[in-house]
Amino acid sequence: MINRILFLPEKPNAGMQLLLAFLFPVFTFTALGIDSVFFAGRYFDGRQITNFISIVYFLIFFFASDSYLRKLMFIMVFLSYLGEIIFCKCLEMYHYRNEAIPLYVPFGHAIVYASGYVFAHTKWAIRQERKLKVFFPILFILLFLFVGLFLNDIFSLIFGICFFLLLKRKRWENLYFFIALCVVFIELVGTFFQCWTWEPEIFGIIPTVNPPLGAVFVYAGGDVLLVKIVELLERQKRILTC
Repeated sequence: MINRILFLPEKPNAGMQLLLAFLFPVFTFTALGIDSVFFAGRYFDGRQITNFISIVYFLIFFFASDSYLRKLMFIMVFLSYLGEIIFCKCLEMYHYRNEAIPLYVPFGHAIVYASGYVFAHTKWAIRQERKLKVFFPILFILLFLFVGLFLNDIFSLIFGICFFLLLKRKRWENLYFFIALCVVFIELVGTFFQCWTWEPEIFGIIPTVNPPLGAVFVYAGGDVLLVKIVELLERQKRILTC
């Protein structure tokens, strides 16, 4: 029933993809809860369990997806790990509860992207495309203004402007807003469980909160780069097969 109502009929494994996308909040809360400071202090360090279930969830999502989404997810794992090195280790914008970047993180980024991708390609989202293109910008403008004016999150105000400039170039595709919602959720859960913590001042001078809403721009920029990489690989593949 969900498949008939929400997804385009010709999409393979649509029901499974939709189920996995809807289970994304449950998976996130469970996986990050096991890796939390609370869990480690009260029971044991559950990071290896989180690593395992994240990879398993990724593989299930991966094999339930069509060939294009599989390419996006596969490349996202490596692209996000590179992003972690840049933003976490080099720029020190945030830190994980342990020194190393957790193994589950790059797989988690791919799951975030895939979940937003699936939601953005449901029949409902496609039918409501025009309305959502009005609703989403208003929602995020209000959110950015709220954290900036009332929480002194200057970082999110700056990166919020960058976020909207990027989306303007992408013709306000709802895909990036759906992914942004997934990003906001996982950032709230991860920082709540203290799996990672953002610095109170980015680059030592820009005040922010934990987590900053401006993080969505970092993800959005990575998403745009991801699509470009896949398009480049597809173009090279066509050239080689000609």
